[in-house]
Amino acid sequence: MRRTGAFQFGLPRFHGAVRYIVLLSIGIWVTLVLLYAFDRPDAALLTHLSSLNPYLVLQHWWLWQLVIYVFVHVSPGHIFATMLGIYFIGSSVQEVTGKRAFFELYLTSSIVAGIAGVLLSLTGYVGGGIAMGAGPPANAVLMVFYLLHRGASIYLFPFPFQIQVKYVVIIFATLETAGWLLSNFSLFYMVNLLGLGAGYLWHRYFYRRASMSAILEDRFYGIRNSYHRWKRRRAARKFQVYMRKHQHDPKQYFDEYGNFRPPDDSEKKDGGKGGWVN
Repeated sequence: MRRTGAFQFGLPRFHGAVRYIVLLSIGIWVTLVLLYAFDRPDAALLTHLSSLNPYLVLQHWWLWQLVIYVFVHVSPGHIFATMLGIYFIGSSVQEVTGKRAFFELYLTSSIVAGIAGVLLSLTGYVGGGIAMGAGPPANAVLMVFYLLHRGASIYLFPFPFQIQVKYVVIIFATLETAGWLLSNFSLFYMVNLLGLGAGYLWHRYFYRRASMSAILEDRFYGIRNSYHRWKRRRAARKFQVYMRKHQHDPKQYFDEYGNFRPPDDSEKKDGGKGGWVN
């Protein structure tokens, strides 16, 4: 894994999860812009339904807001900055993690940052207002990029010189913290900050071991196989009880481990070896 060197972002391939995320976000933004231009009440209603509002999540169980709020943008500058970061930095992360894991990173960091922000808003001191936009997952992608390429330097627009990626993370964290303090601890800036932590947690507990879906699949198949083995053992015990009741010796049919004995080769018609499986 590359951890040193310089990254000069040209135009990476526009493919995979990055393409779907960017196109979906821009499509929703264009729809909102047109609605605000020609049907402002419906635009306000759509923004109200899709933005992250702790009161609506906790009191009315509008849980879908924890997922879709990151795809909703109103400010042109906000969507330009976040989509630019997803495209350039996200493409480099996707090349390492793969399309599936990158999409998991994007959704997981969004949901984790959203849940943490909603819970912190219960204090009544922080997390006021609403949150929207791809700031949390964009910060999570930046954090994962740093963890994948520690010590690397990048050319970051508009600066004409290289900047170590760790300082880029510090700069963004400082700006988000300043915005959070100046906005009276608003939810918007808080979930952006939490996105950095969500990216670290994803890299620490999911990417370095296996993808989240692979963990769930392994557990599912492990439980299913254990259940089938238990059914076979139970059927074998029932058969042994049946054989004893009818005065048959179970040792003729079972070995010392409780497995069925394979039939004798001499009893087979073709005299060959069979694939006996317990």
